[in-house]
Amino acid sequence: MNHDEWLAEHFESHRPQLLSAARRLLGSGSDADDAIQDAWIRISRADTSGVENPAGWMTTVVARVCFDMLRARRSWQYVPGGDPEPVADPNEADPEQRAVEADLVGVALLVVLETLTPPERLAFVLHDVFGLPFNEVAPIVGRSPAATRQLASRARRRVRGAEHEAPADPMRRAAVVQAFLAASRAGDFQALLDLLDPMAEARSDAAAVSMGSLDRVHGADAVAEFFSGRARAAKAALIDGHAGAVWSYGDTLKVAFLFTVDDDRIVDIELVADPARLSAFDVELVEA
Repeated sequence: MNHDEWLAEHFESHRPQLLSAARRLLGSGSDADDAIQDAWIRISRADTSGVENPAGWMTTVVARVCFDMLRARRSWQYVPGGDPEPVADPNEADPEQRAVEADLVGVALLVVLETLTPPERLAFVLHDVFGLPFNEVAPIVGRSPAATRQLASRARRRVRGAEHEAPADPMRRAAVVQAFLAASRAGDFQALLDLLDPMAEARSDAAAVSMGSLDRVHGADAVAEFFSGRARAAKAALIDGHAGAVWSYGDTLKVAFLFTVDDDRIVDIELVADPARLSAFDVELVEA
């Protein structure tokens, strides 16, 4: 058996698991089929010489494709009847347990699609449902393993009913972001530290880096130092319904600040300046 035949055989043997992952991440059978086709093209062209776990590696490729598809959408809305049917795994040893998990994932999908960002969706589904370790999920969503763990933890609490969000919760997250912006403008280092998770991370896309931002800053001290005295022109905003901030030049949006807040602490800040991504955001300025 040559390499191409070996790769095709592994892909077909793992197709049920890969299709299940894509359908749960995207919530659409047709989109999942497209994702699997795209993933196969990437897989067939990849160097597999260092691959020790074909199933895990292929799941990661599919997840990257799904993540790109989710990020490309201007908005994501659950359509009644769009909840994916469970895909049977012929190698599953405990069908009854799998059925229970499938029911849980169905509920999780509805909650995730309606309330979470693509990184939060992937962190939860890939780790909790498909067992990928956080150090493998982190590169897919562009977060540190610690931040990825926080994203999954937040989604998990919602799914399991430990966190019932009241209307005040989004307001609380918005208050955290606004307090962070105020501390940043004032250069209040200690106030910034108090608002940051110890493992907080700030990241900038290539466009933001070209404007003078740092590529990646890790740890509360470093993030606080990076933002201290800055963000003077940034304005609080809702970005795709989530608390964030924006900086504009005239009427042109230049930078979006995406915040991930968990337990009233900021765990992740992403600076986005890429025009294509900025144009896809639904931005609404809010008063302090």
